[in-house]
Amino acid sequence: MKFSTHLQTAVFDSPLGPITLAASAQGLAGAWFEGDLHRPDTSAWPTAPAHPLLQRAQQQLQAYFAGQASRFDLPLDLHSGTDFQQAVWRALLALPFGTSTSYGALSAQLGKPKAMRAVGAAVGRNPLIIFVPCHRVLGADRALTGFAAGLPRKRALLQLEKIGFRP
Repeated sequence: MKFSTHLQTAVFDSPLGPITLAASAQGLAGAWFEGDLHRPDTSAWPTAPAHPLLQRAQQQLQAYFAGQASRFDLPLDLHSGTDFQQAVWRALLALPFGTSTSYGALSAQLGKPKAMRAVGAAVGRNPLIIFVPCHRVLGADRALTGFAAGLPRKRALLQLEKIGFRP
């Protein structure tokens, strides 16, 4: 994944642990929990807690975790991914709050029914956790599957959205 060298960051202390947010000139480019398997090294990016987009992202996350918001209204910058990854992430953005899908259904929706593993890899590399709702993707039998930020967080996000799953 390639990120702009001009990103600015802020940290949001969520109920599930700190989330590092990153903004580019095009929009919100990153949101990673501490310990996220695919979190980039953000140490060279300047901290900008007063950045208007990062403040809006934090306000919307607060409302989401408080159960007061079911969608986000922010410009997103998905340019860090390949064309295929971006297509998967855009498909996830169309998945409404409180609903889920499977890797197979997502693959079929993208016109690539045999690309379940590639879709799964793209879902796992999502740089905008929660904002691009990769937590809403379950196994075909509604089982919890991998989550770059850990299954306990995925379970908590699904429970917050009242999405049924098989443990």
